[in-house]
Amino acid sequence: MRQSWLWLWMAVIVPVSLPAQEQAKPSAGHGYVFAGFGAVNAEDATFHFGGGGEGYLFRGLGVGFELGYLAPFQYLGEGIGVLSVNGLYDFGRTRSKKVSPFVTAGYSLAFREGTANALNFGGGIHYWFARRFGLRVEFRDHFSPDTWNEHFWQGRLAIEFR
Repeated sequence: MRQSWLWLWMAVIVPVSLPAQEQAKPSAGHGYVFAGFGAVNAEDATFHFGGGGEGYLFRGLGVGFELGYLAPFQYLGEGIGVLSVNGLYDFGRTRSKKVSPFVTAGYSLAFREGTANALNFGGGIHYWFARRFGLRVEFRDHFSPDTWNEHFWQGRLAIEFR
């Protein structure tokens, strides 16, 4: 009789005390701060830094925004502000995936004393060290449709948080 109670006790208490396997929920979005190095038409070296955020609308499809400062290395005080609004697709946005590739494209507004319209496109990977902290490695190009011959190419590193 005593053995029956022991087995019953173990059958009820042990499963209740064990944590359930949680299904990884997709992230609703994340923020980031970045620094990028590049060039204008592969000639003049540039530095770009800033921050932004991305939110997801449906599966991997989402929207993003960022605000940054882009300047030539030789004249850091002669830079421009860059505001970008983008569409994006993240190929693996669940929290359980450590590596998640993405593509992005959209509109950029360059500003200083005046403004200029530009387009941008790029892509890269998110590497999530932990549930809420990651690294972003990205390539991006900004160019103006008015002057197709000027491209602001850059490689970027970013710290991400969600």
